[in-house]
Amino acid sequence: MAKTKAIQDLTYEQAFQELGEIVRQLEQGELPLEQTLKLFERGQGLAARCSDLLEQAEVRFRTLAPDAAGRGDEAEPDDGGEG
Repeated sequence: MAKTKAIQDLTYEQAFQELGEIVRQLEQGELPLEQTLKLFERGQGLAARCSDLLEQAEVRFRTLAPDAAGRGDEAEPDDGGEG
C-alpha cells in the first residue's frame, strides 16, 4: 500500500474507496496475521470517518433545507390543481 494519509484528512470518497480496497484484501485471506490486524484497524477508522462525514452532511442538509428534510409528501410541490 502506498503512503497513507491520516484518516481525519480524507474526504468521504477517499475513505470509502480505501475501505473498499481493505475489504478486498481482507477477504482474500492471504495476509499475515499482523498485517491483517493493521488493515482491520485502519478499516475500522475509515468506517468511522465515513460515518462521521455522512452525519455532518446530514446536519448541513437539514440546516440548509429544513422543510425538505424528512417530510415526505409535504415536501413535494402541488400538482397545480387550481380550478
